[in-house]
Amino acid sequence: MTSVKTPADEAEARAIQDELRGHVVLDEPGPPPGRGLVAGVDVAYDDTRDLVAAAAVVLDAATLKVVEEATAVGHVSFPYVPGLLAFRELPTVLAALDALTVRPGLVVCDGYGLAHPRGFGLACHLGVVTGLPSIGVAKNPFTFTYEEPGTRRGEASALVAADGAEVGRAVRTQDGIKPVYVSVGHRVSLDNACAHALALSPRFRIPETTRHADSLCRRALREAS
Repeated sequence: MTSVKTPADEAEARAIQDELRGHVVLDEPGPPPGRGLVAGVDVAYDDTRDLVAAAAVVLDAATLKVVEEATAVGHVSFPYVPGLLAFRELPTVLAALDALTVRPGLVVCDGYGLAHPRGFGLACHLGVVTGLPSIGVAKNPFTFTYEEPGTRRGEASALVAADGAEVGRAVRTQDGIKPVYVSVGHRVSLDNACAHALALSPRFRIPETTRHADSLCRRALREAS
């Protein structure tokens, strides 16, 4: 079973990020869009009972049909700290991924990878500890600046960090709808990450992987209640 260490405090969490950041692989293109198996992961919280539910849903990338799904429910093991959210989510996400009987060729996170204040968001962390190619496709802007992309599906603009580096792209997945925010996690190029985001979003703004995982983790949390 894949596991991660729960840090004792914020300082240890940042030290773990600093150590693992050096293991992110940025020179692989990743799997081609529209082929193989793609997993989406997401979490839902019940703050009153300190519970977190995670879902992993595997789709056939060619048809976007669900191949397998799994959930896990656990107690939140780390406090809410901006920039350190992976430590709250990863243990349960990894438990859901471990419950799958198939191995996806790509994992899509509802969050960030390199487009993160410490350059090591959930998609990076998950990719490094599992070895799986991973990307982040987030719903909301975070710690970067960007120009609004054109209004047509497929148009994109750079997400720019404070040092001027491109850390992702705002990608328009549907005409006239606000973009999603794509960043590399591990073992995938940025061009390919954006292509996956588009291939997984034929009808809606959010990738089908995330849509399925979001619904499933919310259901798992209700059932746990």
